[in-house]
Amino acid sequence: MERVITCIGCPMGCQITVTTDDATGAYVKSVGYTCKKGLEYSQDEVTNPTRMVTSVVPVKGSVTPLSVKTARFIPKSKIFDCLAEIQKAEVTLPVHIGDVIIPNVCDTGIDVVATRNLE
Repeated sequence: MERVITCIGCPMGCQITVTTDDATGAYVKSVGYTCKKGLEYSQDEVTNPTRMVTSVVPVKGSVTPLSVKTARFIPKSKIFDCLAEIQKAEVTLPVHIGDVIIPNVCDTGIDVVATRNLE
């Protein structure tokens, strides 16, 4: 089976045609990428799609919410579970860039971290 995807690995936005085995769904080949990131992205997108999650969390004692993100890409299937965990988070001042807000979110082994300082 062939599937055309737009690569988000770099600003080029290559249109990559990815071929998978019709019987098993296993990756076969990619055509149309212009860099190594495109090849890796296309392989991952058909075998184990992942995304970075960004959101905001209210902070006790501050009118400014705290922006947060996953420290690495998480499985696409865990995005909504991750967002639900982020909504439950309670943060108090002070907060610094890189502080772990939620460790091991949704048992992924990946932390949700602060992306700004709030004093």
